[in-house]
Amino acid sequence: EVQLVESGGGLVQAGGSLRLSCAASGFTFDDYAIGWFRQAPGKEREGVSCISSSDGSTYYADSVKGRFTISSDNAKNTVYLQMNSLKPEDTAVYYCAVEPTPCTVVAGRYDYWGQGTQVTVSS
Repeated sequence: EVQLVESGGGLVQAGGSLRLSCAASGFTFDDYAIGWFRQAPGKEREGVSCISSSDGSTYYADSVKGRFTISSDNAKNTVYLQMNSLKPEDTAVYYCAVEPTPCTVVAGRYDYWGQGTQVTVSS
């Protein structure tokens, strides 16, 4: 059974930092992508970043480029999202997802999702 568990969310002031973790298990894809998504109340789920297992290639949405960094620790089967210079508009539930696909932030390409972790950025 594929399992994804996010952690690391919380309340932080604008300009602060958080590091989210996504612990993945239960899949045997040879090549896969892990993506980070977020959803704010009343808004559609937005792709934030992804990383490819095959070559470590990454992608960032324009809204987070230069502030967020995605990385992976293959030994721990964990992907991280380091979020710096946080803004109130970054407030959302953050989800990670995995799929045997090249790196993409198209939510519809992913079948396996975590339960999400809340990030709240106060002004």
